[in-house]
Amino acid sequence: MVPEGCYPQELMPEKTLLKPSPELSPHLSARSGLPIAAGDLTSGSRFVRACLRQPVDRTPVWFLRQAGRYMPEYQAVRRHHSLLGICKNPALAAEVTITAAEKLDVDAAIIFADLLLPLEGMGVDFTFQEGEGPVIHQPVRTASDVEDLRTDRADELGYVAEAIRKVVAHFKDRIGIVGFCGAPFTLASYMIEGGGSRNYICTKSLMYREPSVWRLLLEKLASVLGEYAAQQVEAGADVIQIFDSWAGALSPADYRDFVLPVTTRLVRKVQALGVPVIYFGVDTATLLPAMRETGADVIGLDWRIPLDQGWSALGHAVAVQGNLDPIMLFAGEELLRERVRQIMTQAGGRPGHIFNLGHGIVPATPVENVQRVVQYVREFSIEGAGANSHA
Repeated sequence: MVPEGCYPQELMPEKTLLKPSPELSPHLSARSGLPIAAGDLTSGSRFVRACLRQPVDRTPVWFLRQAGRYMPEYQAVRRHHSLLGICKNPALAAEVTITAAEKLDVDAAIIFADLLLPLEGMGVDFTFQEGEGPVIHQPVRTASDVEDLRTDRADELGYVAEAIRKVVAHFKDRIGIVGFCGAPFTLASYMIEGGGSRNYICTKSLMYREPSVWRLLLEKLASVLGEYAAQQVEAGADVIQIFDSWAGALSPADYRDFVLPVTTRLVRKVQALGVPVIYFGVDTATLLPAMRETGADVIGLDWRIPLDQGWSALGHAVAVQGNLDPIMLFAGEELLRERVRQIMTQAGGRPGHIFNLGHGIVPATPVENVQRVVQYVREFSIEGAGANSHA
């Protein structure tokens, strides 16, 4: 029996590709050209090399949700356009992406879009309610609901690829371009719960009691997400990040049994496009060994686990991204600088660290503190390189 409250409701020019050295991962084997020396890198090639655990001259840095409500420039755009209106207007999406990356002077720009965009083409409509986030008014909760989901309309997401083309045309290879999609579990949870959730009762009930319906739902999502990622790579994305924001709600056993297989297939499908994959979840310290089994090139770490411990749990077999607490951006300069230093020290100069937050930048974050973090990362990168050269 499904728990009460979980029943269905009424119902431009192509980008100049990076030129990897011959020893780079086969994920980039389709990209031909002259080798890049580790000491002669653009921000774009530095970022991609770090994703593949190749040596770089300094630690690359960018931020989750770096284009958002904390920036006055974004607020100015939002006064005239809705969130979805910006996402679906390639010129506006490119503008806010470019503005944030240039203002922060980061090594990568993540395209401005929303995690739930692929759901519309599958027949699941949603709205954003002030203070509540996305709301799905007709959740997907029965076998019939899942069977009705469409997988043949991914081409309707072409506006995201067009925004990427515009960002690529602007930056060329100066910085890395990150495309993204949600992971099957996280998007399925949105579809089933109808929005955010504390306990994921409806999601887990379907997962436990109707595993065949659950598998069909995740397979349909993976099919659409694979096509969506392919569009972004074709448009010029250097890396695809897969957000499994809610995976931390799962036990390791449930993650392995119900989520890992389809997530692994999606990761491998994206890697076959010739780009590295970053796989990120929140509150996933206990899931790290299983997340490594997806084969993702980079695992995102949140702030709840020290970076060195997280990397060790992964066997140092993948690159890691993270992991400053986003609320630390509200701290004073001295403490903020110390926390950045601690993370850089924990990384130990090992190839494969991309500095980022443990989750997205929140509204009201002081922009100057985000800029300071970029400066601190570069400062400590230089200090670390000097120490290593004298070791």
